[in-house]
Amino acid sequence: TSFHFGDRPPHSLDSNTYVRIVPFMARPSLRNALLDAGLRVLWKTGYAGAGVRDIVADAGARPGSFTNHFASKEAFAEEVLERYFDHLRGLIAVALAERGLSPAGRLRRYLDVITDKAAARGFEQGCLIGDMSLETTAHSERLRLRLAAIYAEWRELFAGCIAEGQATGEISRDFTGDELADFLISGWQGALLRMKVVRSREPLERFKAIVFATVFGKPT
Repeated sequence: TSFHFGDRPPHSLDSNTYVRIVPFMARPSLRNALLDAGLRVLWKTGYAGAGVRDIVADAGARPGSFTNHFASKEAFAEEVLERYFDHLRGLIAVALAERGLSPAGRLRRYLDVITDKAAARGFEQGCLIGDMSLETTAHSERLRLRLAAIYAEWRELFAGCIAEGQATGEISRDFTGDELADFLISGWQGALLRMKVVRSREPLERFKAIVFATVFGKPT
């Protein structure tokens, strides 16, 4: 015998009766569904091209549900950025934790993972952080500040690995770990933009070949 929460139990149960209480399944969060949809839509169409109606439709939600969860499109985009960067944090953590590789090898491993993901999308989508940096910073101070904070954290994640390589003599000490991390992020963002234009991995592979044969491969 079983009943759900809210059901009225039998009037009498003997000692041999097994009672199994089955809780109701939690409903998926509409807020999360909207954020997932926002990531897909913003990545595909950009911030300006992403209409609230498009996001709601992609999430399979009712019109008007967006404003129940987000104060503005700007606030929504900020949360989408955080969700995207949280995914990148995970990829970076896995790549930089591969202790069988040298520090420079771990950095390259991360870039190789991103290259493979870009290939799976036909080289049509680069980095949402880079795309929104180009599009929103002149119009939204809120998003500009959030992007600046993301880049600062990203630099810190790479800088620790670079400092390890500098300590072992694998990576040049001509510049600080922070400076080299900034250079790596900026150069990679440029390669991703070029990749979207030519629809090819060539800009990414060229960047990796040069940077790991020079800056991260030949200490002075």
